[in-house]
Amino acid sequence: MHAKKPLSEQVIVVTGASSGIGLTTAQMAAERGARVVLAARNGAALAEVEAAITAKGGSAVHVIADVGERADVERIAARAVAAFGGIDTWVNNAGLTIYGRLTDVPDADHERLLRTNLWGTVLGSLVAVEQMKARGGALVNVASVAADLAFPLQGMYCASKHAIQGFSDTLRMELLEAGTPVSVTLIKPASIDTPLPQHARNYTDREPKLPPPVYPPAEVAEAILSAAVNPRREIYVGGAARAMSAFKSLAPNTYDRLGPAISALQRRSERPRDPEGALYATKPDGRARGDHPGYVMRRSAYTRGSLHPLPTAILAAGLSAAAAMILRRGPRR
Repeated sequence: MHAKKPLSEQVIVVTGASSGIGLTTAQMAAERGARVVLAARNGAALAEVEAAITAKGGSAVHVIADVGERADVERIAARAVAAFGGIDTWVNNAGLTIYGRLTDVPDADHERLLRTNLWGTVLGSLVAVEQMKARGGALVNVASVAADLAFPLQGMYCASKHAIQGFSDTLRMELLEAGTPVSVTLIKPASIDTPLPQHARNYTDREPKLPPPVYPPAEVAEAILSAAVNPRREIYVGGAARAMSAFKSLAPNTYDRLGPAISALQRRSERPRDPEGALYATKPDGRARGDHPGYVMRRSAYTRGSLHPLPTAILAAGLSAAAAMILRRGPRR
C-alpha cells in the first residue's frame, strides 16, 4: 500500500468521536494539523469537542448522526465535502457492547448492536469509498482483538467484530481488483481504557470491567493516524492482542476452556450493575478515558515498534524464516 498525504494536509472523518478512541483520535489528528469531521449521536458532547479543538487553533466540524442509518452517514460525507472540499481518511470507530449470555439478551438488543457495530462500519465504508475513489484515500475500520477471539458475556460484540473483519478483507480485495486507490486497514485493539464498559447494556449482576492488560486510547489513535498516512492491512494494538490471537490459533480447544476465567475477569466485585447503557440513548460523553479499576499500561512497545517500517520488516523476515523452517521439517507425529 502506498503512502498517503501527510496528516497536516488531510481531511479526516471520525465516527464515534464523542468519547474514547474516537475522541482521542480526533484530538490528536487536529493537533497534527488535520481538518477533522466529528460524528456521533451525542450533539452536546460533539459541540464541546469541536469547541475545544478550535480553541487550540485546530479545524473541526461536527455532525449528529446514527451510523446505522445510511441517510445519516451520507450527511457526514456531505458535511465533510461542504466544509473542507473532500475526504482523505475515514475512520469507522463507532461501537457498543452488551454484557450478558447470548440466551439472556433480547433479540432487539442483539439487532441494535449489530446495526451500530457492523452495519455502521458497512455503511461508513461504502459511503467513504464512493467519496474517495476518484482522488484516493484511506479507510480505517476499528474492530477489536475480538475479531480473532471470542469472549463469554460479549457474544454478539465478538460476532460483530468477526463480521467487520470479513467485510473489510473482502472490500480490500475488491478495491485492489478494481484498481481503486483506497486502502483498507483493520485495527485490532486489546482492552482499552475507554468508557465502553459504562456505555454497555448489562445483563450480568455486576458492573463490567475490561480484562487486563489494559492500554490507553492514545495507543489506538497512534495506530489509526499511522494507517491514515502509511496504510497497513491490519494493526494489533497491544502486544497482548497479538499474543492472545496467536495462542487461540495454536490451541483453540485450550482457549475455549478459559471461558470461566475470562468471564470472571470482566466483572467488578465492588460495584453493582448499571443495566441501561447507551445502546438506545446516549449517555454523558466527552471523556476519552474510562475508570478501569486496575493498572493501565502507559504504552505498547509492540504496537509502537510495529508502526515503523524497519522493525516490521525485520519481524516479517523472522516470521517467514521460522515458517520456512517448520515447512522444511515437515509434520511431526
